[in-house]
Amino acid sequence: MATEIICPNSWRSGPISIFLAGTIDNGQSEDWQSVVVDRLKHFNVQLLNPRRTQWDSSLEQTINNPAFVEQVTWELDSLQRCDIIIMNLVGNSKSPISLLELGLFASSGKLMVTCGLDFYRRGNVEIVCDRYDIPLYSDLNELIKDLLYKVQIKKMSEE
Repeated sequence: MATEIICPNSWRSGPISIFLAGTIDNGQSEDWQSVVVDRLKHFNVQLLNPRRTQWDSSLEQTINNPAFVEQVTWELDSLQRCDIIIMNLVGNSKSPISLLELGLFASSGKLMVTCGLDFYRRGNVEIVCDRYDIPLYSDLNELIKDLLYKVQIKKMSEE
């Protein structure tokens, strides 16, 4: 029932769209996105996944690199258009792009954030979440539980 849309594939508005923001570390971190996809597979949602199955992390990260521009543009466009952004900041990561995205979308009202207790900038994340009334979780499973509730409420309000 859920549709996973992996960057750079296009998508249309329709079912509730959820962007899977957070730690990827050039593909070196755990694939937590697949856990979310599996947990939401029975719901009528679109899961927007920036983690590509094939990505060359040695590519130059510059505006002059079309593949890099495509990735970043897809992410920014999808973050802007989606209904919900879940962000998972894994404890042993740096996740600088995720922190940038947290700042960009803090006031959007769309964010739900998981941040490991040992994340090196947890204090900053806590303050931003507190200031912008963003739900903050220490555990991805807790976030998913609340996300499922939010999806069901959103669906009922649209009927």
